Amino acid sequence: MTEPISIDIWSDIACPWCYIGKRNLEKGLAEVATGDDAPEVEVVFHSFELSPDTPVDFDGTEIEFLAGHKGMPADQVRQMLDRVTGVAAQAGLDYDFDNLKHTNTVKAHELLHFAKEQGKQREMKERLMAAYFTEGRHVGRIDDLVALAEEVGLDAAAARDALESGRYLQAVRDDQAQAASYGINGVPFFVIDGKYGVSGAQPPEAFAQIARQVWDEHRATPA
Repeated sequence: MTEPISIDIWSDIACPWCYIGKRNLEKGLAEVATGDDAPEVEVVFHSFELSPDTPVDFDGTEIEFLAGHKGMPADQVRQMLDRVTGVAAQAGLDYDFDNLKHTNTVKAHELLHFAKEQGKQREMKERLMAAYFTEGRHVGRIDDLVALAEEVGLDAAAARDALESGRYLQAVRDDQAQAASYGINGVPFFVIDGKYGVSGAQPPEAFAQIARQVWDEHRATPA
């Protein structure tokens, strides 16, 4: 029995390149998902906060946040966001930075750990990123997060208890500590089988290639 490929992904809900990278990975894996020799893959998402000092309710636009955070002129930030929007469109994502609600993402990361225990991490990750980047939904407040959790089939009361208790905060911090131990200082970052690191939103064909390569390694290794 061949062991599945493990793909551990460090990313942030509020990282536009992370959503693009996620979609490109999915497309790449879909390219190699047919046939008797199709790779088996297990994907796990890990927490990384790009701006942990961000308030839950940031009073301003995404342009204002980035201009202040990065010290860039507003027109340069707009050009950067337009470029990202174009790349996202190529990945099939319709980013709406004008209506995006910038927020602190730690509670969203806690929710992802709760969802993982319920076998719904993949669905929760997709729902959070779509809500944030394409729908203008708030992903920093508990009430909003509970509503999104319910949309993917999680129990609302259990999700609220998980967030209000803060019992998954240590899991978030453990992910961040592991990222530091790996030397990860930017996301998205993909770790394949605990030994190959892939940085950035690579194109689908790059993910397809590495999936085939690593799967061939698995099949060549006796179980």
